Amino acid sequence: MSQKLYVGNLAFTINNDELRTKFEAFGTVQSANVIMDRDTGRSKGFGFVEMSSGSEAQAAIDGLNGQSIGGRAMNVSEAKPQAPREKSGGGGFRSRY
Repeated sequence: MSQKLYVGNLAFTINNDELRTKFEAFGTVQSANVIMDRDTGRSKGFGFVEMSSGSEAQAAIDGLNGQSIGGRAMNVSEAKPQAPREKSGGGGFRSRY
């Protein structure tokens, strides 16, 4: 079963292909995504990599956590599930009358 990893402290110049290449040394990479700011189009400095097995994911964590990529030491760990967002009740115009 595949396992998703969180990769933090990425240099802002790192792209999806460079991230994938770094992790391929540890096994099959199913996906590698650097998270981009939707307004500026610039990297937010973190991303996610999905490895094809738990053992490959652990090997990547052991081998890459603290390693330099683009001049910055990566933080690599198991990704935690995203917390559900609260419903805010709208976002439209509210009349005061």
